[in-house]
Amino acid sequence: MSRVKKGVIAIKKRRKILGMAKGYRFGRSKKEKEARTAVLHAGRYAFAHRRDKKNDFRALWQTKIGAAATELGLSYSKLIDILKKGGIGLDRKILSILAEHNPTLFKEVVKLAQA
Repeated sequence: MSRVKKGVIAIKKRRKILGMAKGYRFGRSKKEKEARTAVLHAGRYAFAHRRDKKNDFRALWQTKIGAAATELGLSYSKLIDILKKGGIGLDRKILSILAEHNPTLFKEVVKLAQA
């Protein structure tokens, strides 16, 4: 049986890891072992922060809505309560966009919910 050398596969693996670590600083982009650990850690952080990003955006939307609500003399929680009782099914993302870019329409939505 013929001998199988895995030089080609090893080079492909090495190039793949170093390609993923491209742009990292110091030995993490040049040394195979350091690059592998850096890429593994980066993957873990990316996985966790994809979930954190959703919470960050929700907090940002709540801040924008709260700021617009204070201009109307309401607190954030009272505004959300009024909207739920008024049967308005706009989510926080849409409400924050309205509050930031179209305040007159936001005021109309609040008045509609209060009526």
